[in-house]
Amino acid sequence: QVQLVESGGGLVQAGGSLRLSCVASGRFISIMNMAWYRQAPGKQRELVAGITQSGRTNYEDSVKGRFTISRDNAKNTVALQMNSLEPEDTAVYSCNAIVHLGSTSRSYWGQGTQVTVSS
Repeated sequence: QVQLVESGGGLVQAGGSLRLSCVASGRFISIMNMAWYRQAPGKQRELVAGITQSGRTNYEDSVKGRFTISRDNAKNTVALQMNSLEPEDTAVYSCNAIVHLGSTSRSYWGQGTQVTVSS
């Protein structure tokens, strides 16, 4: 019913920047919360940043001040601007959205995009 497609991952040097984007498509009434998660090899997936429909944001402590999450409700997109990247940021980043489908809501995930930061 709903698809999330991510883009913007890649290889960057430490101190560099990347911008991840996620576009939601399909049949839904509205998108509520949107978020970015990441998972490094051998580690559990963790929440990086989240944003509500009204634009309120929340960040994991290690990325606060370096990453910025934003959304465009008219285009059903969410982005993650990543600055001052560190090797520890290397992970697969996944987009998540809580979608209102009428009488119910459901969580959807994107396929993930690789971010690699070299030192």
